[in-house]
Amino acid sequence: MTVIIKRVYDPPSPGDGYRVLVDRLWPRGMSRASLELDEWMKDIAPSNELRRRFHHDVDQWEEFQEMYFKELEKNSELADILIQKARAGTLTLLYAARDEEHNNAIALKNYLERKYR
Repeated sequence: MTVIIKRVYDPPSPGDGYRVLVDRLWPRGMSRASLELDEWMKDIAPSNELRRRFHHDVDQWEEFQEMYFKELEKNSELADILIQKARAGTLTLLYAARDEEHNNAIALKNYLERKYR
């Protein structure tokens, strides 16, 4: 299973495989064509309430992940789709956040790896 994480502002590359935007909001200044997107899976993103609560506060990272994982458990069929894509080839999770170490795409990758390996 190969899962890559990439900012939407980074150029697409041939090794990206299946490219999925995992943000609830469309990234500013980006067109659908420029993303070379295979799918926008906004329902797998953290809820608006959780997203606003966390708001990229690094001190709340562990709590954010725990709460997000609980949300993902309720929506496990979407995670299953991503796992199938990752098992079939490379899966690239796209996100727009500035913080490259603490964002929903990283948390989602952590969830997928823990749950399905």
